[in-house]
Amino acid sequence: MRQNPSFLLASDEGVKRLIRENPWVTIVSRTDAGELVASHYPIVLREDLDGIVIESHVGRPDELLHELGRHEVLIVVQGPHGYISPGWYDGGPAVPTWNFVVAHLHGTPELLSDAENLQVLERLVDHFEDRMPEPFRMNRTLENTAYAERIVVGTVGFRMRVDRFVAKDKMSQNRPAATVDRIIDELENGSVYTSRELAREMRRARGEAV
Repeated sequence: MRQNPSFLLASDEGVKRLIRENPWVTIVSRTDAGELVASHYPIVLREDLDGIVIESHVGRPDELLHELGRHEVLIVVQGPHGYISPGWYDGGPAVPTWNFVVAHLHGTPELLSDAENLQVLERLVDHFEDRMPEPFRMNRTLENTAYAERIVVGTVGFRMRVDRFVAKDKMSQNRPAATVDRIIDELENGSVYTSRELAREMRRARGEAV
């Protein structure tokens, strides 16, 4: 991904927030045969470890297709994005653009044992269930615990420490404040291309509390 200083997202914390809020990612591998393999899975941050460390699992035989653990992979984290019409600018020559926030994470996954994989699955479930009024827990009953232990063998867990990342937060930072106000208003209240999530990212990018 080509980087632009105007749209640089350089902090670990900024990337961590992006992962927390957008955990559905694309995993891309280049195999020893030179083939590209892509899969889509949820990930969860290890908040208790230094740096950016993520965990997830893949369904068998995706770990073989990706050759996980044998080489570096690319994980793409995509946040809110959307079309920006030149009609929302101040007039004069202009072309459309697309606002977005995205991070490319690079690292070599470490494959986990079945016991560790089960712990990762529990963390994933808890991460998404915590906001539910009555959270579901994998170990809520002995029967459900036994069921989870049976199906875990159909997945392979992994942990990946992010060795490097490239992240971009393109939110019209190169436009005058009045233009940014107009774009945000269109995204929040317009009749087409409405995206409150993208509007919230634009407000965050210019330092507003959201």
